[in-house]
Amino acid sequence: MNEQTGIQQVWDMIIVGAGPAGLAAALNGRIREKSTLILAAGRTPSRLQKAPHVKNYPGFNGITGEDLYERFYQHAREMGVEFREERVENIYPGVNFTVVTRSNQIYLGRTVILATGIQQARQLEGEQELVGRGLGYCTTCDGPLYRDKDVAVLGETPEAEEEVNFLAAIGRNVYYFPLYKGEVKVDRKVDVRRERPQAILGDDRVRAVALPDKEIPVDGVFIIRTVAPAERLIAGLRQEQGAIMVDRSMATNIPCVFAAGDCTGKPYQIGKAVGEGLTAAQSAIHCLDSKQTSESVG
Repeated sequence: MNEQTGIQQVWDMIIVGAGPAGLAAALNGRIREKSTLILAAGRTPSRLQKAPHVKNYPGFNGITGEDLYERFYQHAREMGVEFREERVENIYPGVNFTVVTRSNQIYLGRTVILATGIQQARQLEGEQELVGRGLGYCTTCDGPLYRDKDVAVLGETPEAEEEVNFLAAIGRNVYYFPLYKGEVKVDRKVDVRRERPQAILGDDRVRAVALPDKEIPVDGVFIIRTVAPAERLIAGLRQEQGAIMVDRSMATNIPCVFAAGDCTGKPYQIGKAVGEGLTAAQSAIHCLDSKQTSESVG
C-alpha cells in the first residue's frame, strides 16, 4: 500500500514461487515493463540447491545448482523484480486477484502465475478427509479456534516453529512433530516428538494422531509444509495426477491464471521450467493487453 495515498498497489503480475520458472516469468514481465512481484516462502529451491553439477543447461556445463540459481536470482534483481518472503495461502479471483499470505498480508494482481514446484510429501492417511474438520494448514487463520484445547503440529520446515509458539500461548497441550533435522527452538511448554505420524484419525472430526506404537488424542492438527498444495490456493483449479493442467500457452482453466515449471508435471528439468516460465509471462502480458483493450472500449 502506498503510505502517502493509502491506495494499495495492483501488480501486473504476481508470481507464486521463486524457482527457475518463477524467475524466468518475472524477467520476461520486467522486460515488457510490467510491474512484477514474486511471493515465496524462501529464496533457494531445495531441488536445485542440492544439485552438485548441472550438465544439461546450455552454456553452464558443470555449474553447481546453487551457483546457477544465484545467477538467476541476481539477474531478476537487476531487472527490478520485487520479492516478498511470504507464504501464499489463498488466491481469490475478481476484477483483480486477491492474494492472501500466511502473515495476513494482502496483495492485488491483474494476473497470476503459479510456479510452486512440486509437493514432495504424500498426504497422510486421513488428511484429505479431515481438512476443515479439525485439520488445517494455517494457524493464523484457524489457531484461535483451539484456545485451551489440545493441538498437534506437523512441521516440514523450521518456519513452523513460530506457529507452534503461537499455539503454545493459547492452547492447552501442544505436540510438535518436526519433520526436519536440526535443533528445534520452541516454547518449553511444547511437547516435541521425534516420531513420525502415520495417520490423522477421526470420523466427523479429528480425534487423534496415530504414531507407530500409540495414539495421541488431540482436538486439532496443523500441517505446515514447504509448499501449499496448488488445489488449496485457488478454488476450482484443474489438476491431473497432482499436476496443474495447462495448455501450450501455460494457461490454466481459470482466466488470467497461468502455471509453469515442476507444478505442471514431468519432466522436472531446469530448461523446461525456464521455457514454461517465459511462455507463461508472455501469455500473462497478452491477458493484460486484452484487459486494457476491454477497459478502453468500455
